[in-house]
Amino acid sequence: MKFCSQCGASVTLRVPAGDNLPRHVCDACETIHYLNPKVVAGCILEWQDRVLLCRRAIEPRYGLWTLPAGFMENGESALAAAAREALEEAHAESENLRLYGVYSLLHVSQVYLMFQGRLKDGYARPGEESLEVRLCAETEIPWDQIAFTVVHETLRQYFAERRTGQFHHHLGDIIREADQRFRIHRHY
Repeated sequence: MKFCSQCGASVTLRVPAGDNLPRHVCDACETIHYLNPKVVAGCILEWQDRVLLCRRAIEPRYGLWTLPAGFMENGESALAAAAREALEEAHAESENLRLYGVYSLLHVSQVYLMFQGRLKDGYARPGEESLEVRLCAETEIPWDQIAFTVVHETLRQYFAERRTGQFHHHLGDIIREADQRFRIHRHY
């Protein structure tokens, strides 16, 4: 960041009084500019014994598979964001959404809120951000073509719990290691 979004003057990276982290502070009006993690909301939508997957028509990870998910908008609840993303990416209406997991992606400063629910009427078709959509049983998941570690981990955990019939809330961190592989740290 080079310029203040309030007055246009230059900013300096420094630790403001009463803070403990460097922030961009306006040299003229003293506005402190905070850079905080982005929140992503998504969902596992079930229909019979299958879950809805979307094949990405946008970067990053064009052509790979994911759960419907995307960035929350200002003034939007997490639940509304997850339902909106399913509509945008797969023309899919969701029912009975409930929180499934919260994952912090430290390497990209994102927090994923993953919900679990039902795909209304079993209907989906590709939206603007999807090349195709598919309802997949566990054995049909293209595991080696899943776009994001958080989606791979969410699906893996979901299917393990579905086999037992007992679903739990999840909280964890996804950490990129020096060798570019990822490590999952579960809090519960």
